[in-house]
Amino acid sequence: MKLLFEFYVNSSIHVALAVSSLILITYWEINKTPNLALLGYLFFMTISGYNFVKYAKVAGLHHRSLTNSLKAIQILSAISTAIALYFAIKLPLDVLLTSLIFGILTFFYAVPFLSKKSLRTFSGTKILIVAMVWAGVTVIVPFLEMNEPFTTDHGLVFTQRFVLIIVLTLPFEIRDIRYDLPHLRTLPQVFGVGRSKWIGILLLAFAVGLELFKDDVNNLHFLSLNASCILIAIALRISSQNQSKYFASFWVEAIPIFWAGLFLFLKYYYLEIS
Repeated sequence: MKLLFEFYVNSSIHVALAVSSLILITYWEINKTPNLALLGYLFFMTISGYNFVKYAKVAGLHHRSLTNSLKAIQILSAISTAIALYFAIKLPLDVLLTSLIFGILTFFYAVPFLSKKSLRTFSGTKILIVAMVWAGVTVIVPFLEMNEPFTTDHGLVFTQRFVLIIVLTLPFEIRDIRYDLPHLRTLPQVFGVGRSKWIGILLLAFAVGLELFKDDVNNLHFLSLNASCILIAIALRISSQNQSKYFASFWVEAIPIFWAGLFLFLKYYYLEIS
């Protein structure tokens, strides 16, 4: 069981479920039926993309002596890419091109291109690029697929998601503070761990507050958002440089999955009592 769990986390299946959960929330918030082809495409592309970011350099250096686990992850990534391409042919061209933009950002996040530097090595950009890609994939791409005219509410949804991803990334930055080079200037490096946590709490309050400015407020979304923000705040509060191995990569990344599960529970519970 331990080996299966480690493979589940290390092969990016867990993070792909988190991305898919946020996509579902985007659909449910505006009472739309999720497009299964888009879900399948982005789920499998997330597996491939994240594994590329995490293991491309390692595989390149040690391609002849890869561990069985890493070989299995490479095989999973290849299969995931093939399945993603199958789903891709069912999607509109503008959706694919937009997702490609975020895919290119992900590629150059890992691969050096300017003076042998990748996007994540530029000062202060690491957390912003992660938030941009996640918010883009889970909000902009679904809205394009729904062929929804852009409204102020859509802008607020994107801003909310962008801010929430920044806060969700903070436990990772706190964990990595001792390994990140000083020039990266992550939030914990610049402000310290304690102040970064307070910045995260303020950002969560800001994200919840944005809900009040929407023309159409989905009560189920509002309730599940508040519950999820409380969980994020707790996770942020107990984050430390000496956190357990899977605290961030499993428990923190499970919060979007919990959010979608709670939203779904409230949705059906509300229908039963109404």
